[in-house]
Amino acid sequence: MVILMRRILSFAVLLAAVPAAYPQSKSLPLSSADGLTLHNAVATPVTFQGKKAIKLTAAAGGAAGDANRQDHLALMDGVEFSSGTMEVDIAGEPGSGAAGGARGFVGVAFRVQPDRKTYDCFYLRPTNGRADDQERRNHTAQYIQHPGFPWFKLRQETPSKYESYVDIGPAEWVHVKIEVNGDKAKLFVNNHPQPTLIVNDVKSGAAGKGAVALWIEGSTIAHYANWKLTGR
Repeated sequence: MVILMRRILSFAVLLAAVPAAYPQSKSLPLSSADGLTLHNAVATPVTFQGKKAIKLTAAAGGAAGDANRQDHLALMDGVEFSSGTMEVDIAGEPGSGAAGGARGFVGVAFRVQPDRKTYDCFYLRPTNGRADDQERRNHTAQYIQHPGFPWFKLRQETPSKYESYVDIGPAEWVHVKIEVNGDKAKLFVNNHPQPTLIVNDVKSGAAGKGAVALWIEGSTIAHYANWKLTGR
């Protein structure tokens, strides 16, 4: 019995000494690019609208129209995420010389796979939020999953199911919270108690997992600050 107890105690001590592969929670102030791995993106420390932040833009050669134009990412280092909560302050606007269809697309990708082309994502179209056209307003917030379910496929096959209206504007700070629980996810904007968008069939599935990343489309100038992740 004594030998057995010693073995159990030794195993418990060894188990406690082994670090978790990924943290359950992590925060980045985003006052610099520290803690980020950039993919087709450039991050510059700035002060924007009175807040220390990073300015995120597409890397040279990655403007809208390129094959990789929707895969501009800044990945949080050392995180594997399945379910939990992400919060971040974001601001997006069309870049100089952007085409007429540019909307300042800015958001957060999750369950990003090693190819960095496969992920779920919630993003905003800030210039739609106060447009004079109601149809544009209805397309302000969006869920996608790349590469299988881009926005145009979802809009064509299931109109209005994966996008909604929210009152935001370009180049102004917006607080975003994303809650993911298996194959269900909710997007909250500006601390409103009710979600802006609900997705009950997250395309990566109930057991999906991967990295998390700040996400922009290639024509966008984005700013991010105060990123917090809590996994469960």
